[in-house]
Amino acid sequence: MEFTIGRTVFFLEEGDLTHQETEAIVNAANSRLAGGGGVDGAIHRAGGPVIMEECRRIGGCPTGQAVITTGGKLKARYVIHTVGPIYQGGNRGEAGLLAGAYQESLKLAHKKGIRSVAFPSLSTGAYGYPLEEAARIAVKTVAAYLRENPGFDRVGFVLFGNQAYQTYVQAAVKELTMEKKG
Repeated sequence: MEFTIGRTVFFLEEGDLTHQETEAIVNAANSRLAGGGGVDGAIHRAGGPVIMEECRRIGGCPTGQAVITTGGKLKARYVIHTVGPIYQGGNRGEAGLLAGAYQESLKLAHKKGIRSVAFPSLSTGAYGYPLEEAARIAVKTVAAYLRENPGFDRVGFVLFGNQAYQTYVQAAVKELTMEKKG
């Protein structure tokens, strides 16, 4: 599914993030940049050891922030590693940290002149963030950034599984339809 925000194509698709041909993909990393399971493990396996070598040199990344490495063997030229929050009930600043992870990833891409970015659903796997709330925050945050910062060609989400895809589609339709009415 695609929407247009300014001059940017905002896309949602179900699939494998490691196969994306965007200039950058975003990794749901841990704060040590030590690799792991889920999206993080898949990116490291597909991209090869050069990504981990760069992560070791960087050393870490605080929650809500982002760093960048090469894409190694991936189709994407770069991997933006960001750390979403571990969900602890929603009263410990998790929403702000999650929004920050998306914003900082886009700021870093913008600074590097990257014109296309694909995100996974951050923090909804092992970090336990409720999918509907995370999708709402993700779509709202990315859409707001794109409205305020032209210069991207394609930005969107590649979601693992139909449930995640449908949840993000619902959030996007609600957010972007409300925008047109408002």
